[in-house]
Amino acid sequence: MTSNPTAASNSLAMSESIEEHRKKLRALIGQKIQDQIEAEDILQDVFEEYVEAMDIGEIIETLGAWLTRVAQNKIIDRFRRTKTQKNYLLENSSTDGTANNPTPEDELMQSFLRGEIIAALDALPENQRSVFIQHEIEGKSFEDISQETGVSINTLLARKRYAIQFLREHLKEIYNEI
Repeated sequence: MTSNPTAASNSLAMSESIEEHRKKLRALIGQKIQDQIEAEDILQDVFEEYVEAMDIGEIIETLGAWLTRVAQNKIIDRFRRTKTQKNYLLENSSTDGTANNPTPEDELMQSFLRGEIIAALDALPENQRSVFIQHEIEGKSFEDISQETGVSINTLLARKRYAIQFLREHLKEIYNEI
């Protein structure tokens, strides 16, 4: 089996680019996001998007500016998601601050969705499922996962990206029906 020298040099260039911009992006994100774990997750999401862009051959003229824009978008997305979650909790709580009792239909729908999500996760290849669960459910950073497993961050990012693509496709029909 022969190795692909172009792929190896591209991977090395991406790793060097990530390391070159990591400190600046961490500071930028840290100015807006006080929670260090959440800030680190955003940083990892930015680099994941960079790896995806490189995989599809996107042309990035000024990498620093591009990464900064992606980081700003990720921060905005995080604020929107947090606001939406807070609004949902407010709308679904009673005046005494306790959650409303779910209806049997709500419980059935939650059970169905939970089953579909578990089935989709079970259908993933083990290496993708493991990265997805560790990052999204257990809240581990890619850096921690990399240190624990000895797998490079770029490989972990790619595995998570493939997992997300699979889960989106698998769960798209269900989402559209709800």
